[in-house]
Amino acid sequence: MSRSYAVLDVFADRPLAGNPLAVVLDGSGLSSDQMQAIAGEFNLSETVFVLPPQNPVHRAALRIFTPDTELPFAGHPTVGAAVLLGLDAVGEDYKERDVMLMLEEEIGAVRCGVYLRSESVGHATFDLPRHPQARTELMDSDLIAAALDLAPHEVGFENHVISSFDAGLPFAFVPVLDLDTIGQVQPRTQFFAEAFGSDQQACVYVYTRETVSSEHHFHARMFAPGLGVMEDPATGSAAAAFAGVVARFDQPPAGSHRYVIEQGYKMGRPSLIGLELDIDGGAVHAARISGDAVVVARGTLSV
Repeated sequence: MSRSYAVLDVFADRPLAGNPLAVVLDGSGLSSDQMQAIAGEFNLSETVFVLPPQNPVHRAALRIFTPDTELPFAGHPTVGAAVLLGLDAVGEDYKERDVMLMLEEEIGAVRCGVYLRSESVGHATFDLPRHPQARTELMDSDLIAAALDLAPHEVGFENHVISSFDAGLPFAFVPVLDLDTIGQVQPRTQFFAEAFGSDQQACVYVYTRETVSSEHHFHARMFAPGLGVMEDPATGSAAAAFAGVVARFDQPPAGSHRYVIEQGYKMGRPSLIGLELDIDGGAVHAARISGDAVVVARGTLSV
C-alpha cells in the first residue's frame, strides 16, 4: 500500500535547521509494531502517524514514535503536524490564513492555531494539554554533574538548582553556569540510571541563562539516549515542562510572559521555541508552545 509522507524541519523557518520530523499522512491499518519499524526506518527523533480522529469535529489523531518507543505527547511533532495539516487543508489558498485544529494525542486533545506564511512554511501555537507538575527532586548534584561530564561547581546558577517537571513527559532540568559550560556537556550514559533514576527513558534538559542572541532568554540542550535520541535539536515537550522551572525559580508576576529558548546550536541545527506563560497566584494558569515549521520533502511510503 502507498502512503504519502512529508518531512519537515520544525522550530525553524528555513530548511536544514530545527528538528526534522517525518509525518505519515495515512497511518490507518498499520500496527504498532509497523509504526515503530517505520519510525526506525526514518531514524529521526520523532515520526508522526496521522489517523482518523475519534471525535469527528477534530482534525486528526496522532501517534508519535521515537526510533525506539511511542510517546504520549511531544512538542515538535505537534507543531510540525499542525503546520502540515493546515497547509494541506487550504491548498494554494494559503496567503494570510489562520487555521484552528484540534489534534488527538494519547495525552488528550491539543488545540493548535496555525498561521500559514507560504506554500511550505507555517507557524503553530498549541495550548499545553497538561500543566507542568513537579516530580521527585533529584538531590545528588555531584552524581548528575559526573553523568554530564561536568564539575559540581558548574551545575546551578542564581537560585536555579536541579529539578524535575512533567507536562506530558518527565524531564530532569539541569541548570549550568554559561554557554561555555553547556557546550562542554558530554553525556556519560553509563551513569544515567544511577544519576537520574532507574527509568531508562530518562530525558535530561540542560539549560543556561546566557544565550547566543540577546533577543532570547534561555539556551538549552536535551539528551534522551533511552529513547534512541542521543541529542535532540529542539524539544517542545521539554519547553512545556520548563514552564514549571521558570515559574518556580524566576517567580514572574501575575500576567502573561513570553520567552524564546535556543536549542540545537551545538548540533548545527539552530532552533527557536516560543514559551508563553500565564501566571496567576504565583502558579502557571495556562501556557503555550509555539514555533515555525517548513516542509522540506514529500514522498510515498510503500508499506
